[in-house]
Amino acid sequence: MTSADNLVLNRQAVREVDRAAIEDYAIPGIVLMENAARGLAEHALDMLTDVTSQPPRVLIICGRGNNGGDGYALARHLTNQEIDVTLAILGDPKPKGDAGINQTICRHMNIPEVSPEVTPNKLNDLGEFHLIVDAIFGTGLDRPVTGPIAAIIEWINSTGLPVLAADCPSGLDCDTGRPLGSAVLATRTVTFVALKPGFLHPKAKPYTGEVFVAQIGAPAFLIERFGVPPRTPGPPPD
Repeated sequence: MTSADNLVLNRQAVREVDRAAIEDYAIPGIVLMENAARGLAEHALDMLTDVTSQPPRVLIICGRGNNGGDGYALARHLTNQEIDVTLAILGDPKPKGDAGINQTICRHMNIPEVSPEVTPNKLNDLGEFHLIVDAIFGTGLDRPVTGPIAAIIEWINSTGLPVLAADCPSGLDCDTGRPLGSAVLATRTVTFVALKPGFLHPKAKPYTGEVFVAQIGAPAFLIERFGVPPRTPGPPPD
């Protein structure tokens, strides 16, 4: 265990680690995304271990940002493991960005997708799944979730299916552990680089489920530079 293992990264620190890894240490963002997807794939496969019907069916719900890009990259890895993957796309990413590149690869691989205007009714029409992956929002969310995406989050929570959250359950404030309106109730969260301070709050547990940290290739000393020691949780979220 290194000293970095005992630190947490808040929202701003996550941005600084990503920026420094890309700008100061010349690690392409798409490499970080690929490593994140490998970590997600390991846990997704573990969550599918007891599925008896083959192939297992996985629904990956992708937002338009880099969290969605993690979902697209994950879709590639699971498809290569003969998992039946469907993508629900909540807005297209920038075509030349890291997320857009992974989306394009998924389309060349003919991975089925639902887009545009994803609704709970459309998702109900897709049949039964064994796992849902939440790749809608990452740690950057700092505003309430409303409208159609809130409806999708409520649909996820209503299914009773196992849910794997990529980096942070969508709708949860990673700094405080407070839900920002609607928030995903994950079975397992794979967070990247380091724990987030909000995850330490006992009231965040129903949203995060089990929490695992996946390293994505950022230098460990960046965590030591920008991370802070975990603190005793403050007042419970509303």
